[in-house]
Amino acid sequence: MSLDGKVAIVTGSGRGLGLAYAQELARRGAHVVVNDIDADVTAEAVATIEASGGRAVGVTAPVGPTGTAQELVDTALATFGRLDALVTNAGVLRDTVLWKMSDDDFDTVVTVHLRGTFTTVREAVRHMRQAGEGGRIICIGSPTGQRGTFGQTNYAAAKAGIVGMVRTWALELKRAGITANTVVPVAATAMTATVPYFAAAVRAEADGEPMPAFFRHDLGFGTVDDVAGLVAFLASDAAAKVTGQVIGVGGDRLQIWTHPEAALTAYREGGWTYDALVEAWPTTFDGAAQSVGERFPELPAQFQPASP
Repeated sequence: MSLDGKVAIVTGSGRGLGLAYAQELARRGAHVVVNDIDADVTAEAVATIEASGGRAVGVTAPVGPTGTAQELVDTALATFGRLDALVTNAGVLRDTVLWKMSDDDFDTVVTVHLRGTFTTVREAVRHMRQAGEGGRIICIGSPTGQRGTFGQTNYAAAKAGIVGMVRTWALELKRAGITANTVVPVAATAMTATVPYFAAAVRAEADGEPMPAFFRHDLGFGTVDDVAGLVAFLASDAAAKVTGQVIGVGGDRLQIWTHPEAALTAYREGGWTYDALVEAWPTTFDGAAQSVGERFPELPAQFQPASP
């Protein structure tokens, strides 16, 4: 199935993953509204899509304010006459540990990721429901939102919040034929390029060489293009019955994340008092306690960063 005749908005699509999503949607036949905060970057992204035979238009504006959401939807309708899919990819990082994180560090990240997802989806859904032809909402999550990452309080909160909103939207939008899903990408980007653990994979991509199988298969870490196919699939008619899901993708791996479920259930007549918990926790509950943070396998010797 192609995306011929479909129209998609991709926020934060001037570079990196967002650009890969926009290019893949266009390659499959969709007309795309590209968005970035830098006018030159926006224009260049549009030019790359048009140079490959696609159709695109740019909107240069920061994601978060309702006005930007309205401009994105209005541009899609004015330029292409309809709106079928929205990919909320725009994001920013302000990493630091909790005790050093400022109000601005927190608010900036939450505004772009969480509020920006909310305002843009709200505006798109208002039109989709009125048009009565269904639609596709694809929100970009992160492993950090699923498991936590040191130094990313703000980012973890925003990405976890996006998953919660998407699950709610899947329920609210079902009758309108609008699906809502979260994609959790794992790919070589400007952010992962600074992490020594991924150095060998990033270096291989930069040199135009195949990424080592350890990264692609064992770690599920690949290129931005490895993620784009899932985004295009979720925007298509083939994914009409896929909704409310959190889907991880990277390299050769695709994962469907579980919804939170109780890892252990125990009952005690009269309830769980302080004394009862002190006695029972080590033998009854401790083994069910959940791990936090991402778990990476040990790097094979040939991929270990060189010692300084």
